[in-house]
Amino acid sequence: MAFRKAAKGTALVGSGALAALYGLSQFSEYRRNQARLAHVEAAEQVQMTHQDELPSRQAQLATLKSTEEFDILVIGGGATGSGCALDAVTRNLKTALVERNDFSSGTSSRSTKLIHGGVRYLQKAIMKFDYEQYMMVKEALHERSNLLDIAPHLSAPLPIMLPVYKWWQLPYYWLGIKMYDLVAGSQCLKSSYVLSKTKALELFPMLKKDKLVGAIVYYDGQHNDARMNLAIALTAARYGAAIANYTEVVHLLKKTDPQTGRKRVCGARCRDQITGQEFDVRAKCVINATGPFTDSVRKMDDQRNPNICQPSAGVHIVIPGYYSPDNMGLLDPATSDGRVIFFLPWEKMTIAGTTDTPTDVTAHPIPMEEDINFILTEVRNYLSPDVEVRRGDVLAAWSGIRPLVTDPSSKDTQSICRNHIVNISESGLVTIAGGKWTTYRSMAEETLDAAVKEHKLSGGPSQTVGLMLEGAKDWSPTMYIRLVQDYGLEIEVAQHLASTYGGRAFEVAKMAQVTGKRWPIVGKRLVSEFPYIEMFTMVAT
Repeated sequence: MAFRKAAKGTALVGSGALAALYGLSQFSEYRRNQARLAHVEAAEQVQMTHQDELPSRQAQLATLKSTEEFDILVIGGGATGSGCALDAVTRNLKTALVERNDFSSGTSSRSTKLIHGGVRYLQKAIMKFDYEQYMMVKEALHERSNLLDIAPHLSAPLPIMLPVYKWWQLPYYWLGIKMYDLVAGSQCLKSSYVLSKTKALELFPMLKKDKLVGAIVYYDGQHNDARMNLAIALTAARYGAAIANYTEVVHLLKKTDPQTGRKRVCGARCRDQITGQEFDVRAKCVINATGPFTDSVRKMDDQRNPNICQPSAGVHIVIPGYYSPDNMGLLDPATSDGRVIFFLPWEKMTIAGTTDTPTDVTAHPIPMEEDINFILTEVRNYLSPDVEVRRGDVLAAWSGIRPLVTDPSSKDTQSICRNHIVNISESGLVTIAGGKWTTYRSMAEETLDAAVKEHKLSGGPSQTVGLMLEGAKDWSPTMYIRLVQDYGLEIEVAQHLASTYGGRAFEVAKMAQVTGKRWPIVGKRLVSEFPYIEMFTMVAT
């Protein structure tokens, strides 16, 4: 309690800065210790056995095809669906999950790679006195902290610079960012700070110098979204969930409730996309977690169901790494049409985006040329004229569909709140819609709470706060050194394996080692510019 008062005072009085820094360093150590205890407590509370060996896809399909009834069947293997499966199985519920493509093949792998509370949502909450958006930011900041703790190999804090070009904006933006820190409270990653024009240009030398007043730096998290999604799904599988990709739901199964006489969802007819074989998966509760495709599953339940999602396309482009520093991003909070643009370092390249345009989920989203040109224009607006930004610098582009929840009074998707809703149909289908990557865990918890209550399941409370994800155990920032020493891998390759697989990187390294040879360096790169290497497996004859 004393620290809370001290932190509050130093946020308002500049003379307490040194005391605040000392207090923050002490508190950071305290929070790390508390996180370690939370990890131990979370693991001990889970009743399911953690499996050392993952079942094969064939074994998982065999479990799905069994006549035994599951407690929970989740449709959708994105972040939210995988989070629901992990939440369910760690409540000791018999859980299944099916995904018609690869895990994280859709929206969950096409994000801005940020774990954030939503600075612009806090701005809207303050300007419009919107309590709902304020609570959404507060929840997201809590989940940001938890996600950084449970998957440290896949995530890390990232400083983001907000350049200021008008004097009056400096106190305005500073106050807003400090409010962001205060809302985070004890879960603030690092305190934001102001930079002079000279220091801002030292850190971000490609910035436009004319009229630059200074800059403000704040912290959010960055993560490998596709690998994070897969880590959640693999953790669910290790705790006993039966999960299978390339398994599409053809239609929902229903039976008549003897007490009410109404039809109730009791599972799904699935098709193995590889073999074409169809089979039934029976479950007491079916959860629809299909993101932008939410309404298609809802209409499987009842064609009369109205649409509850307004899909929006977000386009990102990849440009060379020299457009941003290696360890700092940049935020443009006020683009020409009111959208927010980020420039973020990623895999030695720079990600720039995103757009926010209404779209149709019936066709695979393709990045539109006008969206790419819009992003390039905004990049040019913030960079020095000495830096020539060319269309040919775009190395890649992708478009992801955000499953935004429709606001009936809204006329455009920019003003749609990214909050989520949990809907239960008359037939018992549980739908989780909306939300964002950062809050996948709390969304899953709320969904399972509703499912347990509606279907009178025996599951207890959620156990996923502090529960370490696949690869997090035994990982450390210096783990890659042992990979270099023990397996003779190149440093860049070892760093890639450690940051991708965490503590499981040693198992991967063994597959890249030629038997009986330690030197010269093993782990042949597939492409010289990237740290991806060949794997060697033993095939029985």
